[in-house]
Amino acid sequence: MSLQRVRKAIEFLRKKAGLDQHLSDLKLVTDGNSIFQIAKNDGEILDALRQGQMSFFLAIDDVARSVDSKVSHYLYDREEFVSALEKVESQLAHQLDMRDRNLRAVR
Repeated sequence: MSLQRVRKAIEFLRKKAGLDQHLSDLKLVTDGNSIFQIAKNDGEILDALRQGQMSFFLAIDDVARSVDSKVSHYLYDREEFVSALEKVESQLAHQLDMRDRNLRAVR
């Protein structure tokens, strides 16, 4: 991205968007074509090169936390399910063993 475009974005943020913070206090991101300021409301960004047009931005860390939580629940549910299956399998094996013993005793 050219220095001219960066200067244009900073100028817009200072003059038009009422920027009263030092640039180091801002959260700025770029996609290589524009410069965005992350707004105070999560999920929104201000496009500094398109006269402040609001853009939608999805915070990846929120998505990652959500996925991580769902995976954790899945793993817990899976562990509980496997444990219950093993218990049933053990009980069934014991019942079959007892049946086989009874059949041998009758013969």
